[in-house]
Amino acid sequence: MSTTSRHQHEAQRGIVLAATIMAAWLAVHIGAIFFWRWSIVTAPLALPVIVVQAWLSTGLFIIAHDCMHGSLAPGRPRLTRVVGTLCLGAYAGLSYAALRPKHHAHHAAPGTASDPDFHAAAPKRALPWFVSFFRNYYTHGQILRITVAAIAYMLLGASLLNIVVFWAIPALLALAQLFVFGTYLPHRHDEQPFVDAHNARSSTLRPILSLMTCFHFGAYHHEHHLSPATPWWRLPALRQETPARR
Repeated sequence: MSTTSRHQHEAQRGIVLAATIMAAWLAVHIGAIFFWRWSIVTAPLALPVIVVQAWLSTGLFIIAHDCMHGSLAPGRPRLTRVVGTLCLGAYAGLSYAALRPKHHAHHAAPGTASDPDFHAAAPKRALPWFVSFFRNYYTHGQILRITVAAIAYMLLGASLLNIVVFWAIPALLALAQLFVFGTYLPHRHDEQPFVDAHNARSSTLRPILSLMTCFHFGAYHHEHHLSPATPWWRLPALRQETPARR
């Protein structure tokens, strides 16, 4: 297979994976918010639905993240922008236009005071770092967009309880997942120094656990900084191809 054909195949695979995650998230979102009926039988089932939707919400963010790096559909910036905007909006009313420059600022100076994802005042402490992370990314505009969507949902017959349980809670859990596995653990300072100026570390989680925790951006975070244009699903293969750069 030629290099061009391989790149086309990888782009197609990335788009199919993104479409699958987006469709699964939308199916759970609509089904749970509009059709869930609470009872003694259904109440215990809510927790696994929340967990699955939190993971899929993390997936939406990771798709948008690939869009920010142009790796979802190389050479198709309009499609990339549309998909990234839809994913962040659906996930939690976030603005793709606002987050994209912040993420590139993170890659320009990772783990430094100029990094919007880093908390230089507490490079080892998770809680103050998380508070700083939350404040940096969650805005009044986002809250307004979510409020408008929630009102529209209720006008269409959804209950506020279902909106909170099956949208707000999964989004917050995804935020915690993205922070812990995709930001704090890879970039925190500890006794072991970073191997290079990327100030990022990977872990030894097995691929299935890496996929479950943060779509490979935790366990393969250093690889991501070495090759930001590599899509999330290719990061395990990237490590195998460049074992000396772990």
